[in-house]
Amino acid sequence: MEREKERETCHSPRLPVLLRTGGNGFSSGSGVHTLPGTPLVAMRSSRRTLTLVPLVALIFYDVSGGPFGVEDAVSSAGALLTIVGFIVLPLCWSVPEALITAELSTAFPENSGFVAWVTAAFGPRWGFLEGFFKWLSGVTDNALYPVIFFTYLEQVAPWMFAGSGWVFRGVMIVATNVGLSYLNYRGLHVVGQAAVAMTVVTLAPFVVMIALGVVQGQVNVTNWLEVKPLGDIDWLSFMNVLFWSTNYWDTVSTLAGEVRRPSKTFPRALMYAVVLVVLSYLLPLLVGIGVAGAPGGEDDDVDAWKLGFFATVARRVGGPTLAWSMVVAAAVSQLGQFEAEMTTDSYQLLGMSERGFLPEAFSRRSTHGTPTLAIVFSSIGILIIGSLDFLLIVEMLNILYCLAEVLVFASFIKLRYDYADLKRPYRVPFGTAGCVCMLAPASLLLVVMVLLPIFRGRWEVVIWVIVASVCGVGMYPVLQAMRERGSFRFVPQTPDDFHVFLHSLYSHAEEEDEDDGEGVEGDDAERALLTSGLSSPRALNAL
Repeated sequence: MEREKERETCHSPRLPVLLRTGGNGFSSGSGVHTLPGTPLVAMRSSRRTLTLVPLVALIFYDVSGGPFGVEDAVSSAGALLTIVGFIVLPLCWSVPEALITAELSTAFPENSGFVAWVTAAFGPRWGFLEGFFKWLSGVTDNALYPVIFFTYLEQVAPWMFAGSGWVFRGVMIVATNVGLSYLNYRGLHVVGQAAVAMTVVTLAPFVVMIALGVVQGQVNVTNWLEVKPLGDIDWLSFMNVLFWSTNYWDTVSTLAGEVRRPSKTFPRALMYAVVLVVLSYLLPLLVGIGVAGAPGGEDDDVDAWKLGFFATVARRVGGPTLAWSMVVAAAVSQLGQFEAEMTTDSYQLLGMSERGFLPEAFSRRSTHGTPTLAIVFSSIGILIIGSLDFLLIVEMLNILYCLAEVLVFASFIKLRYDYADLKRPYRVPFGTAGCVCMLAPASLLLVVMVLLPIFRGRWEVVIWVIVASVCGVGMYPVLQAMRERGSFRFVPQTPDDFHVFLHSLYSHAEEEDEDDGEGVEGDDAERALLTSGLSSPRALNAL
């Protein structure tokens, strides 16, 4: 019965009407009737302002922003295990995730990003849950950055936090949040250009620290071999810091609708960013551990490695000037990471709104082309979570991110099998079986990260993920009921419409023009829709 109903739906005479009008008579305004927010609208937009170098900088800040925050990994697991971890994990985790992002972002070049991937594979309910987990994880991640900066500042200016220092910290966190949210509101091109400049400022003190440490002969390579007894290793903290430092590669997919020539720009940007991120972790750690463990030093113990410790290493290598430069770099890094994360979080909400998952208000843009309400919601979430402990925040965001990545991995494999004809401007150079093997270690890591809080009795984290899951599952039917009752205004296209036509639309999407970013126009666009892959029996059965 279910299969007969599927065939009945797929051969319904209403399909040509839906293809021409989006099921609601929506017109793109250029004589081409299509689904609201489809690539035929997005591709022809002048909003595609992101080019290669700014995109690399935004990916760098989405994933890393420099080695600030990795210090706790050294004290949790020792020098050797930390160094090995930052070599092995990028190969097992970062590279596969970046490859998946490159393939799916070029196949679905729009701002709903991973929501579109999961929706295409499993339907809109799972797509919404993916979007909710990723947005909540991103907002939680963004709450870390003011905490990291003020911890670094406390290392060199403890007098600022004496007495009622918590008041100063609270006021500054609110002020920072408001100021950076306003910068995000001013436009994506501003954020992209600022990210490039901030990347240079962030990495400059580390380049100086590495050069001075090597030239002055302060790096003792035997310190790299320090091993902690297995019973003394804090595996939960170590794995959480390591994982947090090397994930979030796919968050940039929510900017795919803003990138010029995404099929060429995305793979190159991700490749350059992987190299930049790995080197920005590994080289400072090698020099820092080699210096901080020097015999006779006051910090002659890896247990001294805590958040903010790179400022101490910088003081030892280059004096107070380099130490203060490291604090300035930490500040700039947190600004960059905040801006990058705020950008991807807000544009994700915009993309979900354009596809009917959220009220239309989230897709309204300011005069600067930015999603105002989405920025406000993300900013409020950051303020609520920002008062928590650093490691607790890391655990909270990691477990949500892991659950979301399970859906991404499953969607990638399912789309490879069910939609072999999907246009993939960039394709991971393995068959489906090869991709399964590539993702096996990363999938095992996801399982470990999800189970660790349970085995370690971190019940506040377990309760957090249960509440988040219940909210994510319950919000989708509630929002769609509000659509039916007219409680909020939504775009005419429903998430179910989006699911039905997603594969067909992108199977025949054409690469946008090199200069103006426009896609198929006029009658060619309409013919592309009407002669699309919906006529394929395999595509129809998969839907």
